[in-house]
Amino acid sequence: MSIPLATTKPAAAVAITGLGHIGIRVHDLERSVRFYSLLGFTKTAGPVGPEPVAILDHPSGVEVNLILNAPEAKTPNVLMDVPEKHPGITHVALLCPDIAAAKAQLEAAGISLSGGPIRFGPKAQGIFVRDPDGNVIELHQRG
Repeated sequence: MSIPLATTKPAAAVAITGLGHIGIRVHDLERSVRFYSLLGFTKTAGPVGPEPVAILDHPSGVEVNLILNAPEAKTPNVLMDVPEKHPGITHVALLCPDIAAAKAQLEAAGISLSGGPIRFGPKAQGIFVRDPDGNVIELHQRG
């Protein structure tokens, strides 16, 4: 049931103070920890909980929770790898001060790009990689 907009009062915005963490579904914890360590993350806790979660922290303050309940990595990512478009988060964009240096470091570690470099306007740019489970990570350099 929808309510006509003319009869509704605007709702007050919920107070948000920042990003708490990013939850990423993975299959193999050690393999994923190795990948995210290339991006500067360190495992600080876990796995704990009914659906085991490992916590990774980054010096920038970004926290990633690796949720250990994904199917095998060869299973298609339904948000990115099938023709039908499903609602959901397609990728995470992490700020990166130097895309060229990041690209070189990833390539030296044997990680190939899945996209980019792509320009977003005159100065901003990004590159895309897939983690071992097919989750898309953008490294984004602001203009």
